[in-house]
Amino acid sequence: MYRAGTVLAAGVLATTIGAGTAIAAPAHGPVLRTPKGGYQELWVPSSMGSIKVQVQWAARGGSSALYLLDGLRAPGDHSQWVSDTDALRQFAGDNVTLVFPVGGHSSFYTDWKRPSSTNKQGTTYRWETFLTKELPNFLAKYGVSRTNNAIAGASMGGNAALILAANHRDQFKFAGSYSGYVNPTFPAWSEGMRAAMWDEGRFNVDDMWGPASDPAWSRNDATVQAERLRGLPTYVWSGNGVPGPADLRFGFGNTINAMGLETMTMAAAQIFKGRVNALGLGARVDIGQGTHTWPYWEQALRTSRPMILNALGVG
Repeated sequence: MYRAGTVLAAGVLATTIGAGTAIAAPAHGPVLRTPKGGYQELWVPSSMGSIKVQVQWAARGGSSALYLLDGLRAPGDHSQWVSDTDALRQFAGDNVTLVFPVGGHSSFYTDWKRPSSTNKQGTTYRWETFLTKELPNFLAKYGVSRTNNAIAGASMGGNAALILAANHRDQFKFAGSYSGYVNPTFPAWSEGMRAAMWDEGRFNVDDMWGPASDPAWSRNDATVQAERLRGLPTYVWSGNGVPGPADLRFGFGNTINAMGLETMTMAAAQIFKGRVNALGLGARVDIGQGTHTWPYWEQALRTSRPMILNALGVG
């Protein structure tokens, strides 16, 4: 549910400390503070095997962190937030660690019921467990807080970010969704997800949350669970499906596809906005010009950056 953009990482990573270096956890117990700035790649043990995590450390060794989640086609070797946006530059001077989990292709960053039965998947996805237990426990060895985190995601990662924050309020102090499908229980949208996941890796949605009548769908629907976001700074952005200058380099066919996808996320954002307004919640929902692609998510991250820093107490 995203379209790849131009890879921008090379120049950024070349200017950061330890670029491209994979390191393990400290061998002699926790450090008192995180490293002061720089970029590293970690390999984190999990029930799914070793997971690569790209990290830009807080500029002044602070303990708070921002997790950024990818879209449906999440690559297995890097986060597209690193390669396709200027996220590293946006937060380079801020006292917050950026955490980019790598992988999660068609996972919706959730705990699945079982491995996908249609593509010979050997391991059951356990992304909620990883993001809320295994990864924060690992990062704590570097001085990163388990409780003062923010989380945001694009496309597939958008609804996941809101749900993870809603269900783990002790961990996350901000949640952001950029072109997220934040109402997956909307009639027939489960079949849209089925088609997208089949197209992107032959994954079977029934092995994720079961049939559309299963309670797992409601548990993972940010609009249904909106009350659980009460008091949490929340930002939801969607484009209106109208292309702009940022779409020119992607070509006509890709832009048409991105227009269609974004009209769906706009509808979801409007439904979410009606829900939070009815509940009297303070979530911010913006709908602007744009399609379903990375340049718009880069801008949405930039817009929400002050909210993120303020929520974490580092603004």
